[in-house]
Amino acid sequence: MTPRPAIFLDRDGVLIEDVHYLAAPEQVRLIPGSAEAVAVLNRAGWPVVVVTNQAGVGKGLFPLDAVGAVHDHLTNLLATFGATVEGYYFCPHHPEAEIETYRQRCECRKPQPGMLRRAAVELGLDLARSWMVGDRVSDLEAGAAAGCRTILVRTGYGAGQDVLTLDRGRLNLELVAANLADAVAKCGLITSYRAAA
Repeated sequence: MTPRPAIFLDRDGVLIEDVHYLAAPEQVRLIPGSAEAVAVLNRAGWPVVVVTNQAGVGKGLFPLDAVGAVHDHLTNLLATFGATVEGYYFCPHHPEAEIETYRQRCECRKPQPGMLRRAAVELGLDLARSWMVGDRVSDLEAGAAAGCRTILVRTGYGAGQDVLTLDRGRLNLELVAANLADAVAKCGLITSYRAAA
């Protein structure tokens, strides 16, 4: 099968509201318009993949299976909008993790590109024709390191980001958008999948 271009999304601050160390399904709140944006991408043919740092696991703030429970709940929420995420990838590691198993410098914690590279192998994705959408510079760095074009959204941490200080070339930054729905509309992602594929 020919590798497909995809849209990678950070989770907290892009798809759902950023809650400090979100640990339970009942804390999940969709950012307005984000589910509809994913549904639009799905209808256009884009595989959507979530890549998220979850250091709260390594810090002992919530168990590993809590991340899965949150993602199951998020999947169900998105389904009510006709939206689908093809894969969830998360990193539980942190260099200062309380739990020794997770105390490491890894290749998956953003800004490292490991989650995107793993998804590319497992899901048959072409990183060079893909996009990474995030609200933090570390999201953009991970996307750029994987060879993706990147988009910064002004939700979550992106609301406070001084965009004038960003090195657009180093970050492969194509667009700064108000939110995910704005990114999808402005970047022409609705109509560009067929050309990318």
